[in-house]
Amino acid sequence: MIKVTVRSNESLEAALRRFKRQCNYRGIFRLAKANTWHEKRSDKRRRERRERLRTIQKATRKNDPNLARVRAAAARKRARRRRITTR
Repeated sequence: MIKVTVRSNESLEAALRRFKRQCNYRGIFRLAKANTWHEKRSDKRRRERRERLRTIQKATRKNDPNLARVRAAAARKRARRRRITTR
C-alpha cells in the first residue's frame, strides 16, 4: 500500500504528483492496465520475450567497456561546458 503524507507548505498537486510517481515506480499502473483487457497467451509470451530482450540489451550496454569510454568523454565534455558557463 502506498502512503503519501502531505508535507507542510506543500500543495495538494505536488503531493498527488509524488503519489503518481510512487505508483509508477511500483508498477501499479502497468498491472491495472494489463488487467483491463484479455491478452492472448501468444501475445503475452511475445511481449514478455521483448521485455526480456530489452533488459538484456540494457545490461550489456551498461557493462560494455567501449561505452564506458564514450560516457566518460561525454561527462568530461559536460564538465567543461559547465566550467565555461559558470565563469
